[in-house]
This record gives sequence, C-alpha cells and structure tokens, in this order.
Amino acid sequence: MEQELALLRKQIFALHPLSEAEWTDFSAIWQPVQYKRKTILTTAGETERYLYFVTEGVQRAFYLDDKHPEATVVFSYAPSFSGIVDSFLTQQPSRYFLETLTASKMLRTSYQQVQQLMDQYHNIERWVRLSVSWVMMGLLERQIELLSYSAEEKFRILLKRSPHVLQLIPHKYLASYMGIDASTFSKLMASVRI
Repeated sequence: MEQELALLRKQIFALHPLSEAEWTDFSAIWQPVQYKRKTILTTAGETERYLYFVTEGVQRAFYLDDKHPEATVVFSYAPSFSGIVDSFLTQQPSRYFLETLTASKMLRTSYQQVQQLMDQYHNIERWVRLSVSWVMMGLLERQIELLSYSAEEKFRILLKRSPHVLQLIPHKYLASYMGIDASTFSKLMASVRI
C-alpha cells in the first residue's frame, strides 16, 4: 500500500500541499480495495458513501433511465479520484451509476472520515474546495464542447487531451461520452488524424 499512498500524496500535493501531521492523518483514512470488471460500485438512487483513488483500472459514471439512452458522464483511471462526487459531497441520492470497466484497484475512504478531517484541519477542507473548483472548471469546459462543437471537433479534442483513452476504454463508451453514435465514432477513427 506504500506505493499507492505515495501516488495519492503526489496527486494531493500537486494541487495543495498539506503539513506532515495533516498528511499522516489524511493518509490513515484510506483502505485498499479491489473490484472485478463490470462491478457496479454506486447505483442511481443510492447515496455515494465513498471517495476512491484509482491506482489501476478504468471506471465510468453513467446516466440511465427508461426514457433516454445511456449516457457516459465521466471516466476515471490511475492516478485520479473516482466516485459520484456530487452525491458524496452533498450526501444526497445519486442520479448516476458508477461501474468498473476493467478490474480495478483503488484506495477508498468514507464520507464520515473525510468530513471529520475537514472539520479538524482547515487545510484539508481547502484542498477539497480547490479540487472541486478544478472539477467544476473541467465540467464547464466539457459542457461547452458537448453543446457547441461538431463531432469531429469533439473527437480532435479528445485525441489531443487524452489520446491514451483510445486503448484504455471501449469505443462505444467513448462515443457515449462525446454524445455521438458509435458509427460516427468509427468513421472519425478511420478519417481523423492529428
């Protein structure tokens, strides 16, 4: 678990460093977990109880109901955080599912543990706020892409920002994430070069 905690520390300190006492207490709340491929970690209607830090594997959050097609909202993979963040932070029921696309290894902590440390350490609360700010900035940028850009522009942005996902994530999920159908995605794969 030392390697996983070192990865977590690097990720946290890159955004906002903690004191050694803060890091010691923060690192103590994480437990290693493993999941098989296609495991549902959070179901729509449930409240997200955990925050995950991915050390291996790929996960996705997706929306699904009876009236609309399935829509992939976000992917997570090492080294990044995962979970249904809005449900985790508000402790309200999730509108989304969280599943593993591949076998996954993660560190996991609970809402109560994070909340207790945020109450105890202003600096940890600040790190959470900064993290949420960066997530919000990314979500707004993605919203503009979904609403304003053509399929080819979205594809080019994906290739420029995260070319490695073409090998990590099945293309049908990438198409869903981009808001295009699978056949359009296949055509773009064949025709677009960067």
